[in-house]
Amino acid sequence: MKVNLDCYMTDLGRRAYAASKVIARASVAAKNATLEQIALAIQGRASEIQCANARDIERARSHGRDAAFIDRLTLSDKVLKKMVEGLRQIAELPDPIGEIVSMKMRPTGIKVGQMRVPLGVIGIIYESRPNVTIDAAALCLKSSNATILRGGSEAIESNVALAELIDETLRGSGLPKDAVQIVRIPDRETVSKLVTMRDYVNVIVPRGGKRLIQRLIDEAQVPMIKHLDGVCHIYVDDSADINKALRVCDNAKTHQYSMCNTMETLLVARGIATIILPLLGKLYQEKKVELRVDQAAYTILADAGVKPLVSATEADWHTEYLAPVLAIRVVDGIDSAVEHINTYGSAHTDAIITEDYDRAMRFLREVDSASVMVNASTRLADGFEYGLGAEIGISNDKLHVRGPVGLEGLTSLKYVVLGHGEVRQ
Repeated sequence: MKVNLDCYMTDLGRRAYAASKVIARASVAAKNATLEQIALAIQGRASEIQCANARDIERARSHGRDAAFIDRLTLSDKVLKKMVEGLRQIAELPDPIGEIVSMKMRPTGIKVGQMRVPLGVIGIIYESRPNVTIDAAALCLKSSNATILRGGSEAIESNVALAELIDETLRGSGLPKDAVQIVRIPDRETVSKLVTMRDYVNVIVPRGGKRLIQRLIDEAQVPMIKHLDGVCHIYVDDSADINKALRVCDNAKTHQYSMCNTMETLLVARGIATIILPLLGKLYQEKKVELRVDQAAYTILADAGVKPLVSATEADWHTEYLAPVLAIRVVDGIDSAVEHINTYGSAHTDAIITEDYDRAMRFLREVDSASVMVNASTRLADGFEYGLGAEIGISNDKLHVRGPVGLEGLTSLKYVVLGHGEVRQ
């Protein structure tokens, strides 16, 4: 029998809204105990989860999905272990809910401060990463929010297996069982409905490719926390330590090609280009990374015997490849590097490799991105690596949260006033 999508989604919304009012007053102990029980369930049912995941992988391969897609979809032992670690890290973090900050005495005698409170109901739309099901649920539970999870159809078996595990844990936890719900109908119209449910959903967090994010920007009536592109840069300054530059630039590009925090453009100062580019070029050549280069980089790399090389076009400076492809440009120095990043970047994550303190501080101040780094791989721009336990997404917007979105990013502040009978004169 065909399900009425409007009724189905509205029912999810109503239940999530009701659950949000209950979980908003849940105790820290209850939330942390629930996260630990989910962690134990993942450990105890790993083979069951991976069997469901294997069905998704088999279907993806039969549909001709590429290696990067399969990598994002796969729940390996390493990924499951990281999920468990993330749950426990989140449980160990201080609970932000109810925290009162900036309390000040006013001349009238009242004290005015701000209290951190949940956002309410968070709709999370994601594609081929089933680990998001656990990361998102954990962050929402700890921050006392209810959530509606809408994963991609390509990971439906994995997502349902994880959601059932969460549902079973919630039923015995004392927390509302509807605090975490998953959309089980893989119809794209459920996404369109979710992003317009203003009566029940307070914020949408999309995690996926550019086409999905652009579609949601066009359709959403609910506020979103999002990033559209991950055009990340590393600038190798002429004061850089060669060994640091090699290690960081290798990791930033080749650690995992399919991630939004992977370096897509390498900028090299002219004063160090003839030293560092041949070394990096040969490293990338060995790992079969296609190099799209400007004329200066082409000459240096060709003279060093690095091939094949592709001449970069204007479009390459704008492109998030999510593949073994890297754009390389030789720049005059830090001024040119900052100008390039602020012109072509996506305000996600950018790094400088330098031993010059003043240039490092200039880079931190002047590059207008959500994460700006000195002598570190862009791959570290991640909620888990930042000590947030996990992340619900990364925002390169400026309101209301920026960078990896952890617990505090899923809260808001309201003013609280303590008085003794004061009145306005």
